[in-house]
Amino acid sequence: MRWMTLTAVAPVAWGTNYFVTHEFLPAERPLYGAAWRALPAGLVLLALCRQRPRGAWWWRSAVLGLLNVSIFFTLVYVASQTLPTSLASTVMAVSPLTMMLMAWLLISERPRTIHLAGAGIGLAGVCYMLLTGTEDVSVRGVLASAAAMIVSSLGHILTRRWSADADVLASTAWQLTVGGLLLLPAAAATEGPPSALSASAILASAYVALIATALAFTAWFTGLRHLPVGTVGLLGLLNPVTGVLLGTVIASELLTVQQLGGLTLVLVGVVLGRPTRGKRSGSSRGPAGSVVDNRSAREPSARNPAS
Repeated sequence: MRWMTLTAVAPVAWGTNYFVTHEFLPAERPLYGAAWRALPAGLVLLALCRQRPRGAWWWRSAVLGLLNVSIFFTLVYVASQTLPTSLASTVMAVSPLTMMLMAWLLISERPRTIHLAGAGIGLAGVCYMLLTGTEDVSVRGVLASAAAMIVSSLGHILTRRWSADADVLASTAWQLTVGGLLLLPAAAATEGPPSALSASAILASAYVALIATALAFTAWFTGLRHLPVGTVGLLGLLNPVTGVLLGTVIASELLTVQQLGGLTLVLVGVVLGRPTRGKRSGSSRGPAGSVVDNRSAREPSARNPAS
């Protein structure tokens, strides 16, 4: 239960990120916005862990930084600026199914029936909230949010596959730092010199970097280390719940009966994601919550091909 509680910090923080970005950060600078989110967060975590990448982690950090940070943060920034808070966060909630599929393909973790049911119910809730007809829908924003969901799902499964031998705090710091550094030259080339930020924008940037990024990603990747992918993915459904409620309470966005029904379905999906201790035929569960072959579990010297 403690791992679920810790992991839930991430989607709740990400749900608030949509509102903060939309309300306080400049819309015309998505690359700089993504860079100022990633780089300070990575540097803070580096100062805490004081570890440098070694061996394969030099190129792994570059790949994960590109997927989880450079591309993902830019797409999320665009989505946050072009969609209402509730709509932007609900599109991303399709990620549980995507994560489970990628986990099956990349690390041979077969999704459990109960997790698939939870993802289906959660997806129904997302669609119910999304298809309200109360907001003007930006096609650009929806495409950016959908692309962000696919890219992040791939990046998160690769993080799980590669991170068994790395400290969670260190690997998160490397990804954020490399991703932020990759963004800076792209931002300078396409958006010109950085513009001065107001006091409110500076405070918003600090919140996004420290809470919605450094803390959130450390919690999320810790959950991926200790929980099944299906459980972590379904906890991600708390993102749209947070986004919708925050948009209603603070931004005065309309919360309809239809959205309330969708929220209920989403919460049911989250509950169905709870891990169980029941034995599964043909497999056993390793310390990270992943499914491993029984033969490998009996032979400590055998290398796990997914690590």
